[in-house]
Amino acid sequence: MAGIVNYVKESFGELKNNVSWPTWAEAQSLTVLVAVFSIIFSLAIWGIDTVFSKVIGFYFQWING
Repeated sequence: MAGIVNYVKESFGELKNNVSWPTWAEAQSLTVLVAVFSIIFSLAIWGIDTVFSKVIGFYFQWING
């Protein structure tokens, strides 16, 4: 149990003293950037999925006559 407590203390010390945290403005701009790219990527995946779905649907209609 003492090993876990020591690990948690060292982890907090590492985060407090050795990690360079972004400024609030930088964090906000990076959050917006990630949100925008996530939306763009999800729309691209949706578009590709829709196209493949239509192609497969037309293929099976063509095969079944």
